[in-house]
Amino acid sequence: MFTMVSGLQNYSEQAIQAARYIGQGFMVTLDHMNRLPMTIQYPYEKLIPSERFRGRIHFEFDKCIACEVCVRVCPINLPVVDWELKKDIKKKQLKSYSIDFGICIFCGNCVEYCPTNCLSMTEEYELSIYDRHDLNYDQIALGRLPISVIEDSTIKTISNLSYLSKGNIKGHSNSRNVTKFFC
Repeated sequence: MFTMVSGLQNYSEQAIQAARYIGQGFMVTLDHMNRLPMTIQYPYEKLIPSERFRGRIHFEFDKCIACEVCVRVCPINLPVVDWELKKDIKKKQLKSYSIDFGICIFCGNCVEYCPTNCLSMTEEYELSIYDRHDLNYDQIALGRLPISVIEDSTIKTISNLSYLSKGNIKGHSNSRNVTKFFC
């Protein structure tokens, strides 16, 4: 009789412990269900790039004097400058200018050292395409300014990650609560 009572007591303790573990699992699930999403829905929501973001290069054809400083300071000699010498005015005349963004490392040297400021960095970072040869931009494609993320009415802009989980988030462990901090 005593073994039957102790067996029943042991069984009830194990059932209570199992119910406690299941309850802890449900609490973790409910905790995660009440949190805001941690992801950004990319095509519909975009982060506003920082002030000194190095995106696609913008080129102004009329300002360029074909000095080729951009080619000399580029670590990979990337910009292709085609010009001809006008003997009557003794000046170079720019015929074409192109940059292949499939090779560009976006270092910004060409923009920084350009004496006429005909090159500038834009906030455009969406350069994904199906054919890598389409990343070779000529002076016409480089001259187009992209639509600013702020001005695009079809996109929800997110100026910072403040709506994401900031502050304390309790981690889950068996023995104790661990506090994690996210910036």
